[in-house]
Amino acid sequence: MVKLTPELINQSMQYINPCRERELDLRGYKIPQIENLGATLDQFDTIDLSDNDLRKLDNLPHLPRLKCLLLNNNRILRINEGLGEVAPNLTSIILTGNNLQELCDLEPLTGFKKLDTICLLINPVSTKPNYREFMAHKFPQLRLLDFRKIKQKDRQDAEEFFRTKQGKDMLKEVAKRSKLTAAAAALAAEANNGKGGGKGATVTANPEDLQRIREAIKRASSLAEVERLSQILQSGQLPEKFHHEQQDQEQNGNGHNGAAAMEY
Repeated sequence: MVKLTPELINQSMQYINPCRERELDLRGYKIPQIENLGATLDQFDTIDLSDNDLRKLDNLPHLPRLKCLLLNNNRILRINEGLGEVAPNLTSIILTGNNLQELCDLEPLTGFKKLDTICLLINPVSTKPNYREFMAHKFPQLRLLDFRKIKQKDRQDAEEFFRTKQGKDMLKEVAKRSKLTAAAAALAAEANNGKGGGKGATVTANPEDLQRIREAIKRASSLAEVERLSQILQSGQLPEKFHHEQQDQEQNGNGHNGAAAMEY
C-alpha cells in the first residue's frame, strides 16, 4: 500500500482528458485512505482513484472545481455525510466494483445536488429490489444510472411505487437505517480519535466476517446492539475477542453466528 502524500499527488500524471477537462491520475497505488487532497489546490475537474484499497469515501477537502470522481475497483462500503458541501459541483461519481451493500448506504450521495451520473455496477446494492426506482426517486436530477439513461417512464414508475404502502414503508426503513449508520460512523470516528473508552485489540475484518456482522445486525433485538454492530461494520475492525470466537466456531463446524458472539 502507498500513502496518499502531497509528494505522490504532485508526481502523479496530470493531463487533459477526452472531455477536455483537467484530470489527476491516482489509479492503482493501493491507497488505503483519502488524505492530503488539499495539495491539489483545487486544480482538477476529475480525480481518478480507481484500483486502490479505499474502504470509505470521506475526508475530501474543499474542492469546488471537482466535477467527476472515479472510484472503480476499491472496497468502499461507506460514504460519509456532508461531502456535498465540500464538492458542491460534483456531477459524476463512478463506483463500479465496490462493496456498497444497502440502499441506506447511498443516502449520503443525495448531498451532491448537481450529481447527474452515478454508476454502482458490481456493488451488492445494485441488485436490491426496487433499486432503480429508489435512485430515480432520491435523485431527481439524475440522467444516467449504471450507464443507462433515466427515462420519464422510470420516474413515473418510481412515483407510483412510492405512493404505495410498500414504497412508503421502504423509504421509512431506509431512512431509519441511514440514521443508525451515521450514528455508528460517528461512534467509530470518536473511537479512532482515542475517545472510545478502549475496546482492546482489533483485527481487520475479512469479507466473511463482514457478512456475519450484517446477518447479526438483521437479527439484533435492540437499537444499542444495532449501533454497536454497525460501528464494527463501518470501521472494518473486529474486536480480537470476536475474531477468535469466529475462528473457534469454524473449527468446531458451527456456522451459527448469534448476537451473543458479538458481545465484547
